[in-house]
Amino acid sequence: MLRSMTGFFVRIAERWMPDPLVIAIALTMVCFGGAVIFTPFSAVQTVDAWGEGYWSLLRFTAQMILVLALGHVVAHTRPVNKVLVMMAGLVTSARGAYIGLTALASLCALVSWGIGLIVPAVLARIIAENCRERGIRIHFPLLVACGYSGSVVGMQGLSASIPLILNTPDHFLVEKIGLIGLEHTIFSPWSLTIVVAILLCLPIVLSLAAPDDKDIVEMPKSADLHEEKLEVIDRSNMTPSQKLESMRLVTLVLGAFGAFYVVRFFLTGGSLNLNSLNMIFVVLGLLFADSTKHYIELLSNAAKVAGPFLIQYPLYAGLMGMMAASGLAEMFVSGFVSISSADTLPIFTFFSAALLNLFIPSAGGQWAVQGPIMTEAALQLGADIPRVAMAVAVGEVWTNAIQPLYAVPVLAIAGLHIRDIMGYSVLALMVNGAIYLTALTFF
Repeated sequence: MLRSMTGFFVRIAERWMPDPLVIAIALTMVCFGGAVIFTPFSAVQTVDAWGEGYWSLLRFTAQMILVLALGHVVAHTRPVNKVLVMMAGLVTSARGAYIGLTALASLCALVSWGIGLIVPAVLARIIAENCRERGIRIHFPLLVACGYSGSVVGMQGLSASIPLILNTPDHFLVEKIGLIGLEHTIFSPWSLTIVVAILLCLPIVLSLAAPDDKDIVEMPKSADLHEEKLEVIDRSNMTPSQKLESMRLVTLVLGAFGAFYVVRFFLTGGSLNLNSLNMIFVVLGLLFADSTKHYIELLSNAAKVAGPFLIQYPLYAGLMGMMAASGLAEMFVSGFVSISSADTLPIFTFFSAALLNLFIPSAGGQWAVQGPIMTEAALQLGADIPRVAMAVAVGEVWTNAIQPLYAVPVLAIAGLHIRDIMGYSVLALMVNGAIYLTALTFF
């Protein structure tokens, strides 16, 4: 039954799922229509709000692209690539590949959502090639979907935007709710229980959705595995500048310089946030790279993967601008708040965040719109503010399974289209939704 249901979702996605950019443009038009019809804003005012909002998340966009790009760099350095090849060699069956990659993606995403996206995508290709050489048939779209779906726990990990924002001394709601430590959000027993439940359930369910042998689609043999090949360097004909560019000592010096700063930063009371996380990845990339030339090559490859975000993130920032300025987002969220009590507010917050995420697929951007409304409601109703904040976080990440923005870099690495993995992503949405709602209702 599970296989038949998943097959139905796969067929629907293959026929009707367009490119992520098309979806972003369509959502922009839907939001425009909603603002004009349901709010006092005129069409001209709504367009102006879109234009003004388009560049409103430039700093956040840069941080997110750096998380993704720097994570890509670290994943493709030689030491990390060797570890990935070794891990691929441990796979002995297709089911083991599906289960193992889903679990690994979750663990990586708990460290960084960027790593959680990139490493499993790279490893999926290595596993697929490794298994083909050993005669193990793997359904490549499902394998890639396993890696992508496993990364959903990233918003309950060390790079979780909303908890990190609330743990930042000067966050924009600090005067209302104060500083909320990570022990009340991502490290709370409630959040950790959800993570454990997903780690136990999601890999098994996805592995059971594998198609029959006759329907298996393997990775094309011509696919580039993005492996970093060791070049034979002839230094005899190099100029002094070329020798400097090929020396590992240069990147090691800068990496050590950055490592000293990072250690000192945390020893003197610094907290983990998007900037400090990116600095850690800068340091690791420099320490693991072969030379400055090699590091630049890694960054250039990463830019190709992160590139689509440069147009899609501003599009969603424009969406956020329309929804915030017109009052459409407040009207939407307030509708859920109006039927909530102190006990049910986290549940309705979860659903409102899940739906709002389709239009604002950025935890930080969504918190900027939804955070003030939900915290005010929590204060008035006497609800648990950290729980409400985490309800926004898990609601937002829940529908990331079917919001194609974050799948763009994964698909670029895998060489697939969004329609190839969406059927399996819907299954992940259902599994995770059951876990989230159980936790919000009974714990």
